Amino acid sequence: MTFESVLAQARAEKRTLLSEVEAKEVLREAGVPATATTLATTREQAQGQAEAMGYPVVLKVVSPGIAHKSDVGGVKLNLLNRDAVGAAFDEIMANARRAEPNASILGVSVQQMAKQGTEVIIGMTTDPQFGPVMMFGLGGIMVEVLKDVSFRLVPLSDRDAGQMIDEIKGRPVLSGVRGQPPADIDALKKAILQVSQFVENHPEVRELDLNPVFAYPDGAIAVDARIVVSEA
Repeated sequence: MTFESVLAQARAEKRTLLSEVEAKEVLREAGVPATATTLATTREQAQGQAEAMGYPVVLKVVSPGIAHKSDVGGVKLNLLNRDAVGAAFDEIMANARRAEPNASILGVSVQQMAKQGTEVIIGMTTDPQFGPVMMFGLGGIMVEVLKDVSFRLVPLSDRDAGQMIDEIKGRPVLSGVRGQPPADIDALKKAILQVSQFVENHPEVRELDLNPVFAYPDGAIAVDARIVVSEA
């Protein structure tokens, strides 16, 4: 699945928000580390995809009308068997329809449960004057609460990526505190640069968020992704 084919499909459907499945597919194609994710439109599909991936898995609602999936009961974690996946599919679909009755619900995304790591965010927004701007900070809900982020204009150099990481106030967290393992700074720099290259190559991308990215002592991986593209 190329970015061009995904973009064409989105524009044919008159939408600017890519699904999580589409976003991760094009990012993985560009070398950005992200969890492999598939779309299931039925209970049986979800169960089959989960068994093919291997447990535990995560299910999330896929809908262009639902931005915050957890708020509507649209996320189920650590599902360990076929029955749990089937029950989670039914519950997610019911929760989403109850919370957003007018939203178009495409199904659920199925992905392997990634081990917990230090949560960071890698993002990009488009400034009307300066163009694409990269962002980095602590991820999860911390980015909303602390707003501890750094910015750089695209394109980025290796030095820019390193400075973005070092500038946040929460930088000591990435070095390991209170017994937590340190994050792989080189892997984070590489991910930042890969995202920067991706948005430089695809000017149709207007917004991008990888939140959270789990940073490990060896490597990093995005477990959620959001991409907004320009209108045709």
